[in-house]
Amino acid sequence: MKSILTYLKSRPDCFCWKAHGGLYGTAGIPDIIACIGGKFYGFEVKTERGKPTALQEATIRKINAVGGIAAVVRSVADVKAVLEEGR
Repeated sequence: MKSILTYLKSRPDCFCWKAHGGLYGTAGIPDIIACIGGKFYGFEVKTERGKPTALQEATIRKINAVGGIAAVVRSVADVKAVLEEGR
């Protein structure tokens, strides 16, 4: 998570933040929300073995269905791949 946020914050075309869960958060929202080059991105960060919940998968589908870009990522390399595909 930290390396992904560091990478995103180093980009001059990016505004991003870590979405915090808990009592006042919205369940299923991706871990990192970003606006990059005018496009909406949601990154659900998982470990190598981690899997998104059904709610997280549904949220990713909804974001993609309305024109945003959302994906499960495990590394900075995954984020870069998503950004390349989204351009």
